[in-house]
Amino acid sequence: MQSTSHQPGPSDEPEDQRPRARATAESVARQVAESSSVRHKDNGEVDVLATIGGWRGLAEALVPGSVFIVVFTVWQALAPALIAALASAVAFTLLRLVQRQPLTQALAGLVGVVVCALFSGTTGEARGYYVPGFITNAVYGAALVLSIMLRWPLMGVVFGYIRGEGTGWRRDPARLRRYAAATWTIVAVFAARMVVQIPLYVAAESDAGALTALGSARLIMGVPLYAMGLWLAWTLSRPSRRPGADRAG
Repeated sequence: MQSTSHQPGPSDEPEDQRPRARATAESVARQVAESSSVRHKDNGEVDVLATIGGWRGLAEALVPGSVFIVVFTVWQALAPALIAALASAVAFTLLRLVQRQPLTQALAGLVGVVVCALFSGTTGEARGYYVPGFITNAVYGAALVLSIMLRWPLMGVVFGYIRGEGTGWRRDPARLRRYAAATWTIVAVFAARMVVQIPLYVAAESDAGALTALGSARLIMGVPLYAMGLWLAWTLSRPSRRPGADRAG
């Protein structure tokens, strides 16, 4: 008789490797959730305003871009627009420094403005100011899609810890689907920005009106759209209410 050799497969792996891999994945997920900027209220609901840094954070996100497009539209000169945008970002950072408040968000905004200014200054075109945003949206969107494909949808990782579910939701197909839908909602935010703004960027090469429209779209579809998407993602991923829960008592 001819002997057959046994080929090792996934089932031949030591059984203790699976719990170890699962524990490693859960540890990474916990670190991602804890480092996330998503904040929640005492009642467990997501706090959209706190997540974007409150009203000051909203101003820090919107003012430099607004200053840039307004100054460029009025003077039709790139240098004054870039200087004004950078000055506004520096002013927010210095204000936090003087008031001894956390600098993280202001510094992140300042770095973002510096990068945009470098792109614009290098190309010599005002529309270059918006190129880094396209790259950021593409990278973040791709990362979120990858998380869904790996069955670790990122919004589930973050929201799961806020709701006290940890990573247990991954063992519930219904919860997994809901968190995948929530993550797709944020993907849609990034995709919508690209769909609307890239044609405006292309048109801005020869149309000053398109540049103004691009600047306006960037402001509207920036923090405000993200905040709305975050709220919608939270709402879509809410656990189903148990039958009779509202009649308890």
